[in-house]
Amino acid sequence: MNGELLKTPLHAAHLREGARMVPYAGYEMPVQYSSILTEAKAVREGAGMFDVSHMARLRLTGPATLDLLEAILTNDVSRLTDGAGLYSLLPNKTGGCVDDVIVYRISETEYRMVVNAANHGQDVAWIQAENGGRTVLEDWTDATAMIAVQGPAAVETLAKLANNPDGLRQTQSMHTLDVKISGITCFAARSGYTGEDGFELVCRADEADALWTALRSAGVIPCGLASRDILRVEAGLPLYGHELGADMNPLSAGVGWAISKTKSFNGSELILPGRTEGLPRKLLGISLEGRRVADPGAPVYSAGIEIGSVSSGVFSPMLQRGIALAFVDAERAPGEPVEVEIRGKREPGALVSRRFFRRP
Repeated sequence: MNGELLKTPLHAAHLREGARMVPYAGYEMPVQYSSILTEAKAVREGAGMFDVSHMARLRLTGPATLDLLEAILTNDVSRLTDGAGLYSLLPNKTGGCVDDVIVYRISETEYRMVVNAANHGQDVAWIQAENGGRTVLEDWTDATAMIAVQGPAAVETLAKLANNPDGLRQTQSMHTLDVKISGITCFAARSGYTGEDGFELVCRADEADALWTALRSAGVIPCGLASRDILRVEAGLPLYGHELGADMNPLSAGVGWAISKTKSFNGSELILPGRTEGLPRKLLGISLEGRRVADPGAPVYSAGIEIGSVSSGVFSPMLQRGIALAFVDAERAPGEPVEVEIRGKREPGALVSRRFFRRP
């Protein structure tokens, strides 16, 4: 592409909305439409939507697909039933991660996977190298689009546009259904990256603009990358390159629930001992007293001693203060007062659970 940014099928829609566009993971993406804080509030109080078409969508088929996925993913894919999905890590062989992904079982011989945009190429190359030709891998990213509709009003809003409203309402978290939204065929997964209820809708690329327009007409608020980052930090959700990485044991990020205790997988002999032997640092939240935002890498101090560093920081409109995720020494616990160095000044705060927000 000679450095040219890619565009999602919804690029024209973003320009119509007056979005501010920025480079992100090789794409030109909307960082905000109106106010970042207004967009975050819309998702917490109603329904917002995000263009997540930059995330890669893969289809894996063939009788050996389950065996492949069991070897290359940390979570127990074998427990999935048709229409169910799970979050997992794609581990490397040195105790870290190539990426974190969501995988859905369509049938005994067909699975679909969503991976991070920044890792798209390396993920496909990694899977193919491990595959050895046993499974057919199809990249559906360019042929499709994906819109995440999130918030307490998201499901009911979608149900009013759906040809199968009861089926949509009754779909459980991390399960899927095929449904028409405003007449547009969608693969709908009840999942998201905001801590809110909602669906991620995959449709044909040439129908994405019509779907976006229908959702907009139903009152769903367009939201950009900046508000999405606020929402995922409030929910304590990890981001590859911040809380997960190639040289980081994922157990330190608190995602042990997505790592099988019973099977072998790439790097399991290096990752799993962390459960019993412990790890030097763990991920906690920091609630600051003021409104300043901590940058990744900012040092964290307790009683004047450096005890860790920030991995992600945002201003939370929900809490009206700066919040952060940080890796700190393993013996530290919520409630401990700390200071975070922000542009040369130490800002007071306290260690807290990394889940700042949890929908009841």
